[in-house]
Amino acid sequence: MKTIIKLAILISGLSIYTAATAKEVELDRVAAIVNEGVVLESEINDLVQSVKQQAIREKQSLPSDKALRTQAVDKLISDSILIQLGERMGVQIGDPQLDQAITSLARDNGGMTYDAFRQKVINEGINWETYREGIRKEMIANEVTQANVRRRVNITPQEVDNLVKLMVQQTNTDVEYNIGHILIAFPDEPTQDDLNDAKTRADKVIDLLNNGSDFKKIAIASSGAPSALEGGDIGWRGINEMPTLFAELVEGKDEGEVFGPIRTGLGFNIIKIMKIRGKKKVEVTELKSRHILIEPSIILSEEKAESILKDFLVQIKAGEADFDTLAREHSEGPTASRGGDLGWADPSGYDPKFKAVIESLEVDEYAAPFRSSFGWHLVQLTGRRVMDATKQNDSNRAYNILFQRKYGVEVIRWLKEKRDEAHIEIFDGEDE
Repeated sequence: MKTIIKLAILISGLSIYTAATAKEVELDRVAAIVNEGVVLESEINDLVQSVKQQAIREKQSLPSDKALRTQAVDKLISDSILIQLGERMGVQIGDPQLDQAITSLARDNGGMTYDAFRQKVINEGINWETYREGIRKEMIANEVTQANVRRRVNITPQEVDNLVKLMVQQTNTDVEYNIGHILIAFPDEPTQDDLNDAKTRADKVIDLLNNGSDFKKIAIASSGAPSALEGGDIGWRGINEMPTLFAELVEGKDEGEVFGPIRTGLGFNIIKIMKIRGKKKVEVTELKSRHILIEPSIILSEEKAESILKDFLVQIKAGEADFDTLAREHSEGPTASRGGDLGWADPSGYDPKFKAVIESLEVDEYAAPFRSSFGWHLVQLTGRRVMDATKQNDSNRAYNILFQRKYGVEVIRWLKEKRDEAHIEIFDGEDE
C-alpha cells in the first residue's frame, strides 16, 4: 500500500515531453494526502463532472466551480478515510456483489438493464470503469460506516415504550415530508468567535433562502453535512422518523417553509420542507435464517476461521453433522443457544455484507463461508415472506424509528471524529 502511495506522489510531480512539440503534459496530480492514501485531481474532476451531469438531468442550478470543488474534495477525503478503515477491517466488495448492486441501480433508473445503464453512463461522458469502481468504494464506505456507527446507537426499552404511546395518540402518522438540511458546522472545540462566525453564516443562508435563493444550490455550496453534494436532500421522513427537534418544527407546516438556524452540538441547522405527501404502503420482504459465527482473533487466523466453516459445510451437506448442533457447540454470539436461529427479520437491519448474501439465497440454500464486520459466517436461508411494513408490531416500528433518528446524527459525529484523528494535507490546485 505504501509503495503505491509513494508511486502516486512521484507520478503527480512528473511531466512528460514529446520530441515533436516539446510541450509539457501533466499526468495527474495529488490534491490531498489522507493518512496513507491520496486524493488525485482526476478523482475530483470525475466527481465534479458526475454532480454536474446529475444537475443537468434534474435541471438543478449549481454553485461556483470553486465551491463545488471544495465539497468534492471534502467528500473524497472522507471516502479515503472510510476506504482505509475498510482495508483494516477486511471489508471487501466482490464483482458479483458489485454487479448485483449496479443491476438494482439500473432497475431503479427507469427499469433499465445493466447493459443499457452502462451505455447511458458512457453517453454522459463518464468513464465506465471509473464509475463502477466509485460504486464499489461507496458500498465499502457504507459498510464501514454502518459497522462502526451501529454499535454507538443505544436505545433503551423506556424510549421504545414512550414512542409507542406517542404513536398511539397521534393522528398525523399518514404524512411524510421530503426534508432538505443544511449544516453550518462548528470546528472542533469552537471558540466564541467560531460560534459567532457560524451564526453569522447561518443567518446569511436564511436571508438568501427567504429571498428566493435555491435551497439545493446553497446546500451544495455551504453545508457541512454528508448530504451536501445531494443538495441537502435527506429523503422522505415520517414525523416520528426525524430528529425530535426537526419534528416539532415541521409538524403541521406547509411545503416550502424554512426553519432555523437551529443550534445543536454539531452546528447551526437549517431545514426546509421540500414536499409533503401521504404515506405510501410499504411492503418489506422478511427473511428467516440461521448462522454459525466464528470471530478471528490473535489465536485464530482469518484463514483458519474460514477453513473451519468450509469443513462444517461439507459435513452438513454429507449428512455427517447437524447445523443446529454445530451452531450450539461452535458459534459465537447470542444466537448460539438457539442453534444459530436469527428468526424473521427485515434484512435492511443486518450488516451490509450479511444482508447481500442472504438476499441472494433461495430458501434452504447455504452460502459459502463469508466475512462480515462481525466475523466469518456460515448461513442458511430457511424462509422468506412479504409483510406490510405499515402494520408491523408497534414496538418494532418504534425501535426502528428511534434507531434511524439517532443513526443519522451519530454518522456525522463519528465521521468528524475520524477526520479529526486523520493526517490530512490539502494542496491548492491553483499553485501549479
